[in-house]
Amino acid sequence: MNPVVHFEMGYFDQERMKKFYESAFGWKLQQLGPDMGNYVVAQTAETDEKGMVKTPGTINGGFYQKMENPLSHPPSVVISVPDIKQAMAAITAGGGKILGAMDETGQPNMEPMMIPGVGLWISCMDPEDNRISILQPAGM
Repeated sequence: MNPVVHFEMGYFDQERMKKFYESAFGWKLQQLGPDMGNYVVAQTAETDEKGMVKTPGTINGGFYQKMENPLSHPPSVVISVPDIKQAMAAITAGGGKILGAMDETGQPNMEPMMIPGVGLWISCMDPEDNRISILQPAGM
């Protein structure tokens, strides 16, 4: 099976989002720089020295800047796969579609995006119009 390993949600106002999740749920949020699209990593569970969750069944996530493209608005879960190209083919064969990795202008790039130190990532849509993402972790 390919497990859900991460969640992602968008924000319009980064400071408002950070204040909400830190105060409402006690999450630890880490701001990444412009080279990482101002992504905010959300630690929702205790992690080890490698950043992996200690409690089975828990996941961490992150927040990204919403763009004008409405496909950037819904949250998504990130599913770990051993081979991203094979998973992309299985998604389209099963009736889903590849949305791509949005570039800084909000336009889709249909090739997986390399997230430094994390792995290859791309956004998809299942046949029920739910946005998901797939991730081939670095080293696989």
